[in-house]
This record gives sequence, C-alpha cells and structure tokens, in this order.
Amino acid sequence: MGFDLVTFSGGKGIRGPQSTGLLLGRKDLIDAARMNASPNSDAIGRGMKVNKEELVGMMAAVEAYLKKDHEAEWHDWERRVKTIADSVGPVNSVKAERFVPEISNSVPHLRITWNESQLKITAAEATKRLLEGNPSIELRPGAAQGIEVAVWMMQPGEAQIVARRIREVLKGAA
Repeated sequence: MGFDLVTFSGGKGIRGPQSTGLLLGRKDLIDAARMNASPNSDAIGRGMKVNKEELVGMMAAVEAYLKKDHEAEWHDWERRVKTIADSVGPVNSVKAERFVPEISNSVPHLRITWNESQLKITAAEATKRLLEGNPSIELRPGAAQGIEVAVWMMQPGEAQIVARRIREVLKGAA
C-alpha cells in the first residue's frame, strides 16, 4: 500500500494480548526499531518488553484473525448497528445514523442525535445515565453531537442490551 512502516495494536481488533502489537514494514526500519528493545538495556523500549507468553498469545491471535470470515463479521456489525438504530427510531425527534470513522476503527458505528428542545436530555446527561446504569454502557468518546456507539467489540447479544438501555434513557427523557 506504499507505507514504509506500520504498527498495529495486538489487542482491539486482532484480539490478542493488550501489551503486544505488530510492527510491519521495511527490514531496515524494523532492524532500527529493534535497537530500542531487549537485550539493549539502555534503550527506550526496555520497559515495554513483551514476555514469551504474550508473544505466543499474539501469534495465536494473528492466526485466528487470518482465518476469520471478515465479510461475515462486517455483516454482524451492520446487524448490531441496525438493532440499536431500530430501537430508538420510534422515540420522539431521535435520528440514528450509521457511519464509519475515517481514521481509526474503520467499522460501522452508530450516531444518535435528537432535538433537545423536544427530548429534555443532553448528550452528556444521556452518556452519564448509560454509564451509571445497570448494566453500565460505555459510549464512543469524542462525539461532536449526540452519542456514538461502537459495536465492533460487543459480544453476541450485547447489541440488544445496549439498544434497550439507550431506548430507556431516551424515552425516560421524553
């Protein structure tokens, strides 16, 4: 794709150990990066070394990732977005919009907005109620307006739970 060096978190989408990652690219750049790792004890990366168990965990995660049906996974994310969007659609003045962030986590997300003069709750209040409720729902941070839901890390059945909780909070403000 034209990149000289790319890094990937081992956790998140690859679902490996959180303290691992991948560094892919030109051999000379990878060799230079390795100079900042063990056994060079005075290097900047010494405190961030990865143990053998995490390396094996990362290898297993990469193998599983490469075998995954990514098209089916994408369709599952789309179903989750639709489940949540459909649940809030009937609430007065609420609009649900599917979007894919341009920079990170380029997978389907959901943005939910509403007219605060009709639905007497701010996005900050809705976010707080969801976080403090049962179960606690953490939303995608940094929404410019409304609330945003990332569905790609949800487990099966969680989209229905998130949909129910968001609908409760918004209907409760109606």
